[in-house]
Amino acid sequence: MTSIRLFATASLLGLACQPVAAQAQEQTAPPVRQTSPHTIQETRMADDASSHDLTLERLFASPALAGSSPRGVKLSPDGRYLTVLRNREEDRERYDLWGFDRKSGQWTMLVDSEKLGSGRELSEAEKMQRERLRIGDLKGIVTYEWSADGESILVPLEGDLYLARLDGSVERLTDTEEAELNPALSNTGAYISFVRDGQVYAGDVGAEAQAITPQEGDTVQWGVAEFVAQEEMDRHKGFWWSPDDRRIAVARVDEAPVGIVTRTAIGASGTRTYEQRYPAAGTPNADVQLFVMDPNGSHRVPVDLGPDKDIYAARVNWAPDGSRLYVQRENRDQTQLDMLSVDPETGQSQVLFTEKARDKSWINLTDNYRFLDDGSLIWWSERDGYGHLYRFADGQWQQLTSGDWVVTSLDGVDQETGRITFTANRDDVLATQIYALNLADPSHIEMLSDSDYVNSAKMDDAGKTLIVSRSSQKQPPQSYLADAQGERLTWIEENALTGDHPYAPYLASHRPAQFGTIKADDGTPLHYMMITPELEEGTIYPVIFSHYGGPHVQVVTKGWQGALPQAIVDKGYIYFAIDNRGSNNRGVDFESAIWHAMGSVEVADQKKGAEFLKTLPFVDSAKIAIYGWSYGGYMTLKMLEADPGFYAAGIAGAPVTRWELYDTHYTERYMGDPTRDKNAYETASAIPDAAKISDPMLLLHGMADDNVVFENSSELIGKLQHDAVPFEMMLYPGQTHSVKGPKISVHLWKTIFDFLEDKGVAPAER
Repeated sequence: MTSIRLFATASLLGLACQPVAAQAQEQTAPPVRQTSPHTIQETRMADDASSHDLTLERLFASPALAGSSPRGVKLSPDGRYLTVLRNREEDRERYDLWGFDRKSGQWTMLVDSEKLGSGRELSEAEKMQRERLRIGDLKGIVTYEWSADGESILVPLEGDLYLARLDGSVERLTDTEEAELNPALSNTGAYISFVRDGQVYAGDVGAEAQAITPQEGDTVQWGVAEFVAQEEMDRHKGFWWSPDDRRIAVARVDEAPVGIVTRTAIGASGTRTYEQRYPAAGTPNADVQLFVMDPNGSHRVPVDLGPDKDIYAARVNWAPDGSRLYVQRENRDQTQLDMLSVDPETGQSQVLFTEKARDKSWINLTDNYRFLDDGSLIWWSERDGYGHLYRFADGQWQQLTSGDWVVTSLDGVDQETGRITFTANRDDVLATQIYALNLADPSHIEMLSDSDYVNSAKMDDAGKTLIVSRSSQKQPPQSYLADAQGERLTWIEENALTGDHPYAPYLASHRPAQFGTIKADDGTPLHYMMITPELEEGTIYPVIFSHYGGPHVQVVTKGWQGALPQAIVDKGYIYFAIDNRGSNNRGVDFESAIWHAMGSVEVADQKKGAEFLKTLPFVDSAKIAIYGWSYGGYMTLKMLEADPGFYAAGIAGAPVTRWELYDTHYTERYMGDPTRDKNAYETASAIPDAAKISDPMLLLHGMADDNVVFENSSELIGKLQHDAVPFEMMLYPGQTHSVKGPKISVHLWKTIFDFLEDKGVAPAER
């Protein structure tokens, strides 16, 4: 799902520029490795004494075992500079701004977050925004924005704003007790804008910004994305500048209709109680309106979003020439999406086109679309059963891609040549590749990436320069700059597995993943992944069966799996995962199998994986332990309830236990409205059958979780205790939905391994 994400996932990508250090002192980046990448086999160390099993302490320490993990890769408007947020070797969670001058070939630290920052604690509002972005554990600089002239960079840091210029100077733009949220430079670079205390501020860059929206009380905020927009719709903005800066579209969010839940964040040294506006399934959402105004707030015009107020404003975009505003309006049931074309002078709207979901399915929102200068639109749709690209021009549709495969992202459009670049699983559902086609002949599709890797990409606005990220079983994530044909120009982060790489000491024990398919009850092939220790004849091994199971996620790929599975295997376990019906990137029919039936086919398909494991001669069929976090934690409970005695043990991390406790946009998309579909919710709940759990079960949850709120676990705890069902639990004060950190993660996984050993599910002594 969009919000209930996989536990302990990591992000990719990075960039660079010329001297803009906080103290005007040039610093040298760790050199970008330009050596030829070595495979694991080539770099395997001959002396076994130099290889090591992974310890939990090293697994979560700095530097990260996967190597450098740059974020926020961007090109300057003129294409000369490549900029990136790079984490520190000694502190993997702290990021600084680095730049690469493509003319000189030199990397430079542009902004040192420690020298510029004061260490001030973030505001609660900014903390919550970071939770929505799943970057709550990061420090330093987490975002930035180039000015339109390419001469400076807007850098938010610890609630205030700075402007870093290429001449080496850094100007502080704000210095307030209140946090400046959602900062942005206007499209021409003339204005700076942000949200402070529920109002939008705007002003000339370098001058003091003024409020351009009114202050209306505790429940009304201007210029922000409401909770479900951030958490579920992947919309984190609440205002949008027109291309010429003449007008600005601003959302007005009134949370008065939203029910209040009392969320208790239990910390290690104290407890805080929050009266949180939380739109639980079946309850009212926030009232969202849209206005268009001048940069100083005058000439404010309301946008006509239609007579039905119970809708979602899913996306907002300006036409390239600023003549129209386009709003994607989604109905509450998420079965219809209307593209509204709005006159920004009057606010009047008309429906440009409509997308409708297939029966017993839903609309998946996407950012894979692009309005072109000629008035046409490149658009992603699942209307033929798979996610594909279309062109909408003069009221007519042209399908650009087709087949039983999925376009996973629209990467760029070169409007001069008509070349469209995109990522898809056309050749392998487990390994996305980068492709290009031309509007003049879309039937001819060219692959631009190396099929030995799982690839993703982004492009500059002109669609002429690629930033490619890739990984494989044998190669941690790496990124490079390429031309439009995919030819590599320079490495951003080669991350070669040479002797000085953080993972090098563990190469000798690195085990490759094996892939295959298992048939579901209806014959649908399900992809699995398995990593085994080096098998010894006559030895049988226990299994840690990791699962997620929810929609909008694909677990099994041929990319780098990270060091955690290797640490599990080093301990003598087999690591196994399978993508069930309902998961992502297999088409509408595959994903819609869970419609109004969460906890059904996913449970059956995961059991097929366990049945397969029990047929293997090297698997200890009495020692298959299941593990999942968030939706995966929910799956652990449903799997234990469905088949008592079938699994050796289950670990449920931050599980949803009753879907009425989760939010509107996510839950109703798949389960419908609980006031109309009560039976579906009762069947999907993990609470009624909790007493059926007879196998050892460990429950884990952060006690300050504002996503899958702790009430999910407390209700389960009460039910199990009421029915005298034994179980074990470990709770984490102060931790949110992602329980992680250099020490906390060690504690969590030691707790899991100790639990398995105590229940007799550990490997035999080696």
